[in-house]
Amino acid sequence: MAMDVVTAEEQTQSALDTSGIGGHPAGLTTLFFTEMWERFSYYGMRALLVLYMAAALDKGGLGFSDATATSIYGTYTMSAYLTPLLGGWIADRFLGARAAVLWGGIIIATGHFSMAFSSLPTFYAGLILVAAGTGLLKPNVSTMVGSLYSEEDPRRDSGFSIFYMGINLGAMIAPIVCGYLGQKIDWHLGFAAAGVGMVLGLVQYLANRKRLAHVGSRPESRKTRKNSAQHAPFTREEIRRLLVIGLLFFFSVVFWMVFEQAGSSYTFFADRHTDNHIFGFEFPSSWFQSVNSIFIIALAPVFSWLWIWLKRRQPSSPAKFSIGLVFVGFGAFVLALAATMIGSGRVSPMWLVSLYFIQTIGELCLSPVGLSTTTKLAPVRIVGLMMGVWFLSISLGSKLAGWAAGFYLDDPGTMFRLFGTLGLVAIVAGLILAALVPQIRKLTAHAH
Repeated sequence: MAMDVVTAEEQTQSALDTSGIGGHPAGLTTLFFTEMWERFSYYGMRALLVLYMAAALDKGGLGFSDATATSIYGTYTMSAYLTPLLGGWIADRFLGARAAVLWGGIIIATGHFSMAFSSLPTFYAGLILVAAGTGLLKPNVSTMVGSLYSEEDPRRDSGFSIFYMGINLGAMIAPIVCGYLGQKIDWHLGFAAAGVGMVLGLVQYLANRKRLAHVGSRPESRKTRKNSAQHAPFTREEIRRLLVIGLLFFFSVVFWMVFEQAGSSYTFFADRHTDNHIFGFEFPSSWFQSVNSIFIIALAPVFSWLWIWLKRRQPSSPAKFSIGLVFVGFGAFVLALAATMIGSGRVSPMWLVSLYFIQTIGELCLSPVGLSTTTKLAPVRIVGLMMGVWFLSISLGSKLAGWAAGFYLDDPGTMFRLFGTLGLVAIVAGLILAALVPQIRKLTAHAH
């Protein structure tokens, strides 16, 4: 298993370590920047993906239809969040989390540089490589964050909120840099810039690897594992924990189905129906994909402080999930209303800004809490695998998002129905989950 093989003294030192960001362990700082640059690479390419595929051939694009572009986008994002299921297992059984993150970053960088070349084979090869590399890096960097804290450490949810801010710092910068290079200069230059970001992440990861010496170790030998708790049957308490993860999995799928419209139908709306001017400057429509991350960076410290301040009075994890679903649903309703106003021309960018503000509140209630809850509830011997299961929920949600975006048409009525339906589904799911919270909390005392 890709868990820490450390002495009691080292565990105590880790628990007392406050030398990192905001009084957290030093290892959090290294993982913060590793994930920041990995997300820079991912969101840099994502900001351009559907626009590049849908752009005409004479404009350097691939000339795909909107439906084809969103379908490929959905399949790619599904794959990027499906492969962590395998990547978590590989780390648990063979590589260990630290090595898995390193090799994942190398493969991701290779994929982005592949897309810097103008050909269909290198385009598809790049998508495959990025998805494969993400499978190794994504679940295991989160697993190591969880390994920095004991289950009782009150800094745990706060630490994941800070880690999540690192994710969004990269996601904020990426569309600004890669989006400008891709839309204003050359598509492939934007893809190459994403690869450079991943390389920078690898450099700092290796430079600060000593901070992570006590987490993410290589698994025990196969011979030793046969006689260890690795194959022990799950206890009743562990089964209850897994049931909680499984139930939250379903609601996570619904959340990401709506949220991931940001890279498909919301992007088309931004590009074709929104006034993309500020002080006379026409900015790339891909820049709207930075707005969500700007709000995350502004609000994540507030939520981090809020969970610490509330302590045991804070909402349970399932309750936070339900709040997140309701907010992401209201965000979709905002764009449904905006769609009714495009008959007289392009609408104000404030509609999209409002959408992303509302969705950001929902995201902060669900996503970092989901990471924290999974590492807290998963049995120690399969925590990497269960992180893969968490990302599987994002994978399925992303594929459904691509499918739903396939119904997008540049018609006010169609957009109103699409965005309105997505919003309604999310809100209803949130209300159902809220009603189930008391039953969920009975399954395990640790589901809080």
